Amino acid sequence: MMDASKELQVLHVDFLKQDNAVSHHTWEFQTSTPVFRRGQVFHLRLVLNQPLQSYHQLKLEFSTGPNPSIAKHTVVVLDLRTPSDHYNWQATLQNESGKEVTVAVTSSPNAILGKYQLNVKTGNHILKSEENILYLLFNPWCKEDMVFMPDEDERKEYILNDTGCHYVGAARSIRYKPWNFGQFEKNVLDCCISLLTESSLKPTDRRDPVLVCRAMCAMMSFEKGQGVLIGNWTGDYEGGTAPYKWTGSAPILQQYYNTKQAVCFGQCWVFAGILTTVLRALGIPARSVTGFDSAHDTERNLTVDTYVNENGEKITSMTHDSVWNFHVWTDAWMKRPDLPKGYDGWQAVDATPQERSQGVFCCGPSPLTAIRKGDIFIVYDTRFVFSEVNGDRLIWLVKMVNGQEELHVISMETTSIGKNISTKAVGQDRRRDITYEYKYPEGSSEERQVMDHAFLLLSSEREHRRPVKENFLHMSVQSDDVLLGNPVNFTVILKRKTAALQNVNILGSFELQLYTGKKVAKLCDLNKTSQIQGQVSEVTLTLDSKTYINSLAILDDEPVIRGFIIAEIVESKEIMASEVFTSFQYPEFSIELPNTGRIGQLLVCNCIFKNTLAIPLTDVKFSLESLGISSLQTSDHGTVQPGETIQSQIKCTPIKTGPKKFIVKLSSKQVKEINAQKIVLITK
Repeated sequence: MMDASKELQVLHVDFLKQDNAVSHHTWEFQTSTPVFRRGQVFHLRLVLNQPLQSYHQLKLEFSTGPNPSIAKHTVVVLDLRTPSDHYNWQATLQNESGKEVTVAVTSSPNAILGKYQLNVKTGNHILKSEENILYLLFNPWCKEDMVFMPDEDERKEYILNDTGCHYVGAARSIRYKPWNFGQFEKNVLDCCISLLTESSLKPTDRRDPVLVCRAMCAMMSFEKGQGVLIGNWTGDYEGGTAPYKWTGSAPILQQYYNTKQAVCFGQCWVFAGILTTVLRALGIPARSVTGFDSAHDTERNLTVDTYVNENGEKITSMTHDSVWNFHVWTDAWMKRPDLPKGYDGWQAVDATPQERSQGVFCCGPSPLTAIRKGDIFIVYDTRFVFSEVNGDRLIWLVKMVNGQEELHVISMETTSIGKNISTKAVGQDRRRDITYEYKYPEGSSEERQVMDHAFLLLSSEREHRRPVKENFLHMSVQSDDVLLGNPVNFTVILKRKTAALQNVNILGSFELQLYTGKKVAKLCDLNKTSQIQGQVSEVTLTLDSKTYINSLAILDDEPVIRGFIIAEIVESKEIMASEVFTSFQYPEFSIELPNTGRIGQLLVCNCIFKNTLAIPLTDVKFSLESLGISSLQTSDHGTVQPGETIQSQIKCTPIKTGPKKFIVKLSSKQVKEINAQKIVLITK
């Protein structure tokens, strides 16, 4: 007979492991802390000092945040002896076996996100242990959660897929850049939970994915002693890692978690990569998105203004807006109950520190629906994102007349901003164009109506109209990407009303720049006078490779050649201008990897590369990275002469099972990166 006076005590608590179908893959996180999604049932095993009797008291207390209390809604108390429902949490006794009981707990679909302490109360006794900690995440499998995503294939891509890519390059030559998101890797989720604590969010605000998303966006960039990553667009990366060398988020987040020091250095795709990882880890569906010819409208007037002198050189003291060859950000999926109906779904979130929003460097979440409709005052930061993917581009010629500056609009482009908006396709390694989700087709009546609507919301009219040309209708410049070391041809296409013979002066100003539009080196000016006949004429300017080869060594980034071309009809004095960007093509290399591998057994990757360029490549390196191996593997090869073929072996030992993507990269002083990849099935 049990002594009724003996006090019940809980000796130990176990969080029971569930299969992935029930836990929605939370057990894949490499953390010692149990992980659950809100609105999902999880089970506890309580080890008692005696069998549970009807007169025993037994309560579970879940608390989160600093100085938790019921009054602050940061403590949930569940009584296992009576039907229990506190803040929409529930707990029931499932099984009693001797001195062990099993408890089923279901958290609220609107529960606070983050780290919880579990205390178990039995009368006057409280079991309070640092071991009884759990992480609670958003739940896109739960219909009542604000991040619910109904399609299972999309959940697999935007929550569970730990590899993927960014798209970089230029609108005419889009390149695939592999990226390991690595949200399940060691210490990554611990880092994300720590970032929640470090952020300015109140615990109760952590219920809301809108506010969590915004706070995590701000935490990605370093400012005032806080934040994960330091941005650097100077081309000088001494004391850190050049942004193009990163191939995944996990090393960055792990370094920050272990050192509590901001990591050096990042650019837009790195910021987007780590934010996408953080959001996926926390349970918010997220995707990396790239926009090509992306504008940065500093004056917030929905136009992008470039000022040039009579030599076609950009006047930097007057030109504050910029156009990036590409820009990478993140889309996050959630409901927007804070907004009128119709703005749920994908939201643009940009972690690259460009402009302040409510005093901090962050941007979004901005509903794609609002961006597409031109509703520029819908929160958050929709006007800024709208101008990144829309906007009219004006080119101003600054002339000195009688000692005074005169400004003339010589070109107005309405279709040059926000092209080929791209993301990885669901379940496939291919590009999906999502431009239609951000804007109506360029040149359509809907697109012009949206622009008019946005200008109306700004309470401003367009101050400038397309320059009226008597004869000169249109000018464009074409240039195919060129193999590094070869001359670059720029074809100027002129369209006129007349087919009569006329003379045209062509002036081209060329410079080497970063993808952000920042000038690195002036290359040369080219002048050419030609006679043209017919309504459509072509004139070619050729840039010799000697003009750019020597400048590549000073740039620890992917180079872009910018050409600014001015054409003037001699007889009519009509002037038009256009800008063109050219990227470089690089030779490919091949890799040989087996289709399968085993944990603990050596895996050999053979790399074969032929330098088909006209120039030698110096400081050539191969590197291999995968979420299936413990660390980055490298192989150095010095200088590779034109026409020379090299072979390299990189050895690694797999440590994780499953299909693992192996990314192999070749880099040199002249060619910053060429990628190859293969998926290998790793078994025990």
